[in-house]
Amino acid sequence: MMKKILTKKTVLLAFITLSMLVILILSIFLIWTQITYSAIDSEQIHIEEMEDIEDGWSIYRAENADKGIILYPGAKVEPEAYAYLAQELSKQDITVAIPSVRLNLAIFDVSKANELIQNDTNIEWYIAGHSMGGAAAAMYADRNLDQVNGLILLGAYAASNDVLSESNLPVLSISGEVDGLSTPEKIKEYSSNIPKTTTFIEIPGGNHAYFGVYGSQSGDNEAKITVSEQQEIIIETIVNWLDTVHSSH
Repeated sequence: MMKKILTKKTVLLAFITLSMLVILILSIFLIWTQITYSAIDSEQIHIEEMEDIEDGWSIYRAENADKGIILYPGAKVEPEAYAYLAQELSKQDITVAIPSVRLNLAIFDVSKANELIQNDTNIEWYIAGHSMGGAAAAMYADRNLDQVNGLILLGAYAASNDVLSESNLPVLSISGEVDGLSTPEKIKEYSSNIPKTTTFIEIPGGNHAYFGVYGSQSGDNEAKITVSEQQEIIIETIVNWLDTVHSSH
């Protein structure tokens, strides 16, 4: 009888201990997701008040735009960190929309783009993302090839997928030469997960954090160019690529 009681007590204690451990791990994870990379002021970058804030979206509208980009932010990077990129693209007749994503991790909110794509059919939408946001954008494209006109990866690579790699979807991959997170080696290693027709552009001296404007990032390398130089290369590359892809439709 005593052994049975001890066994029940042991099981109960183990259950309580395990439950507390799970709660602790989840709490630490939730706290970690809220420690974000914020947009910073830079003397090289001039941010204008151009965006509309709509239901968790920062939207930089271009008047009479017929194409638009939905840009998923990198892990724990606030949408405002991509304000300059979106602002300058909108001046090139490209509407850009950046969502706030669940737990600041786009991988947990892959279908977020549906909120715009399904409600604004007058625009040819392209899905894009930086870092983890790029991985999430690739996942969205894989599941919704008929919803998007192209995929743009910024310092990012795609995971294995069902149909994207064998599709004819136009894809642009922009990477940084000294990116310490999405390294050139990783971009090459995972290149088979996107179409063979993908356009690959590597920015000389570019790093991971300069795909946005939020300072430095743990694990990254110091860029050999300024943030404004990297941003201008990204903008010019996207505009030229979109012009080519859009005109071929």
